[in-house]
Amino acid sequence: MAKNLVIVESPSKSKTIEKYLGDDYKVVASMGHIRDLATSGKFGLGVDVVNDFTPSYIPMKGKKKVITDLKKLAKDSAVVYLATDPDREGEAISWHLKEALDLKKYERVTFNEITKDVVKSAFKEARDIDIDLVKSQETRRILDRIIGFRLSKLMQSKTGGKSAGRVQSVALKLIVDREREIEAFVPEEYYTITAKFEEMDAVAEKYKGKKLEIKTDEEAQFILDALDETFVVSEVLSKEKNKKGVMPFKTSTLQQVAVNKLGFASSKTMRIAQKLYEGIDIGNETVGLITYMRTDSERISPVFAKEAFQYIEEHYGKKYLGHVKENKKNDTMQDAHEGIRVTSAYRTPESLKKYLSNDEYKLYSLIYARSLASLMHDAKVLATSVVLLNQGYEFKATGSVLIFDGYLKVYAPYESSEDVLLPDLTGIKELLANEVIKEQHFTKPPARYTESSLIKELERLGIGRPSTYATIMETIKARDYVKVEDKKFVPTKIGIETTDKLQEGFSDIVNVQYTANMENDLDKIADHSLNHVTVLREFYDKFEPLVEDAFLHMEKKEAEEVGENCPTCGSPLVIRNGRYGEFIACSNYPTCKYIKKDEASILEICDCPNCDGKIIEKKSRRGKLFYGCNQYPKCKTAYWDKPINQRCPNCGEMLVEKKNKIHCSSCSYEGE
Repeated sequence: MAKNLVIVESPSKSKTIEKYLGDDYKVVASMGHIRDLATSGKFGLGVDVVNDFTPSYIPMKGKKKVITDLKKLAKDSAVVYLATDPDREGEAISWHLKEALDLKKYERVTFNEITKDVVKSAFKEARDIDIDLVKSQETRRILDRIIGFRLSKLMQSKTGGKSAGRVQSVALKLIVDREREIEAFVPEEYYTITAKFEEMDAVAEKYKGKKLEIKTDEEAQFILDALDETFVVSEVLSKEKNKKGVMPFKTSTLQQVAVNKLGFASSKTMRIAQKLYEGIDIGNETVGLITYMRTDSERISPVFAKEAFQYIEEHYGKKYLGHVKENKKNDTMQDAHEGIRVTSAYRTPESLKKYLSNDEYKLYSLIYARSLASLMHDAKVLATSVVLLNQGYEFKATGSVLIFDGYLKVYAPYESSEDVLLPDLTGIKELLANEVIKEQHFTKPPARYTESSLIKELERLGIGRPSTYATIMETIKARDYVKVEDKKFVPTKIGIETTDKLQEGFSDIVNVQYTANMENDLDKIADHSLNHVTVLREFYDKFEPLVEDAFLHMEKKEAEEVGENCPTCGSPLVIRNGRYGEFIACSNYPTCKYIKKDEASILEICDCPNCDGKIIEKKSRRGKLFYGCNQYPKCKTAYWDKPINQRCPNCGEMLVEKKNKIHCSSCSYEGE
C-alpha cells in the first residue's frame, strides 16, 4: 500500500514529524525554497513588466535533483501533504512545490508547534493553499527584485556601492540620519544641585513651585549660597504600585532581548530558535521545544495557558497566578499564529540542559521564563518620595521597594529591579545635610542604533516583517555600509555616499513612509482587499523613469587620487572601496590590477608560540580586530584578545589582555 507523502522544509523537522505520524507516512524535506525568479527578460528581472508582471520561475541552484526526487515520490504516494512553515513564505514554498511537482491533488497542512498532538491534529484540518498569501509573497519578491537589480546596478556605476534594497536602504538611511544628528549636535551645559544625607540623596527640582533649570555655574553657586543648613521635611508619600508583567515574545522583542541580555546577534537568535522549533532529541523522543519563531502576534493558546497556570500554582502558589493578556494588535500585525512560547511549561530549562548546547540552553531559558512570566501576576512595589524645602527650593528623593515579586519570580534575571530604600522619616520635621554639591553636566546627542534599537525602530515605523529583521541587519553589515563599534552601528563612507545618492534620485521611494505604505499594501493583498498587479503597476510606473533619469544624469562619484602613481603602469593610484573597506589601487583597473600593500600598517605583537612566525594585528571579514600568525594558513594560531608574550603558569598557553585585565587564552587563569 502506497504511503502518504509529507513535504516540509528542513531535514531535522522531517525526522521529528515522521516519528509522530507513524509508518503510513513518509516525510521528506524540500530544503527550503525550490524555485526563484529567473534572470532573463528586460533588465534580467525575470518578470514580464508589460504583461501584468508575470513572473518566470526556474529551479534554484542545486534544486533540480530535489525536484526530480520529489516528483517521483509524489507520483508513488497516496496523498501529498504540503507542510511548510505557517507564514507567507511557507505558503509560497507550498505553492511552488505544487507547481513544480505538477500536483493535481494535495493537502495543505500547518502547525505552530512541532509536538505530537498538535501535528496529528493539524492533519485533520487540511486545506487548500491560500493563493492571496502566495500573491502577497510573490509581489514582495518582485518588488525586491526590481528595486534590488535596478538600484544596485545604478549604485555600482555611480558610487561603488554593492547593492540597494527596498527595506535595507531605508534601514541604512536611519543609521546615516542618526549619525548626522550626532555630528550636528551642540552640547548644552546645565547643572544639578544635590543635598546628601546619611541614607539618601535629594535633588533640587523646583523653586517656589516652578521647574528649576540651572544653566550656568554662577546660577548654581547663587543657589548654594542661598541655602540654609536645615532642610524642612515637607512631604513623605508611600504608595503601592503594580509593576506590569511582560507580554509573550514576538520575533522583534525576542531579538531585542536576546541582543541585550544574551549578546546574541539577531541572525544567531533566529538560527538557534529555528532548531528549538524544529525539534531536539530528548531521551527517547524528539520534540519541538518552542512555537514558530517568525511572528508578530503575542497571542497565547488556551491549551498552553491552562497547563502553565497549573504549573505556576503547583510550583509557586495561587498568588502568582496572572491572566492571559490581551493581544496588542496593530494595523501591521499578521497574527496568523501565536506568540513565541515553549511548548510545555513542564519542560524546564534545567531538565533539558544535558540535551542542549550552551547557546540553545541560554535562549530556551529566556523563552521559558518569558512564557511563564507572561501568565503570572504583576509584581508590586512600594514607591516612596520625600520632598524637602529650603529657602523656597524644593528637593526630592525617590525610592522603591519590591514587596511582591510576581512575574519577576521567573523573569528577574532578564529585567533589572533594584530596591532603593529611603530612611523612615516618621515624626521627623527637619534634616541636616552632610553636604550640598553642584555638578556640571552636558546634554548628550541621540545614541547610535544598536541591533536591538534598530529592530525596535523598524517595527515602530512599520518597516519590514518578522522574517526580515535579521536579514536586514546582516545585509547592511555584509555590504560594508556600516561597521559595528561598541555594539553600535556606524555608517561607513560608502554607506553614507550610497544613502546620499539614493536620496538624490529616489527620495520619494526610499523613505520611511513609502516603505511602510508598501508593507500595508502587501498585507492588503494577503487579505484579498487589493489587487497585486495594481500595486506593482503603480510602483513601476513611478520608479522606472527615475532610474532611467539617474543613469543619464546622476553624477558619478569619482575615485579620490592619493598623489602617487602606479608602479606597474604609471597611472594615478586612487582610493577604492572593497569588501573589507578602503584600499589603494590603480585607476586603470581592470586593465591594470595593481593593489598597494600597506606594509607599514602591519603591527607586530610578539613571536608566535607555535611556529617561527610573528603574531600580528589583523581584522576579520566583519572588521573585528584580532591577533593571528603571519604564517597563516600554515599556522592557524589566533587570539581575539591581545597577547602579552607571557605564558600561563597553569597550562602554559599564551596570556592575553582585555580591558587592562590579564587572563589565559585557554584556561580560566586570571592574572594581575
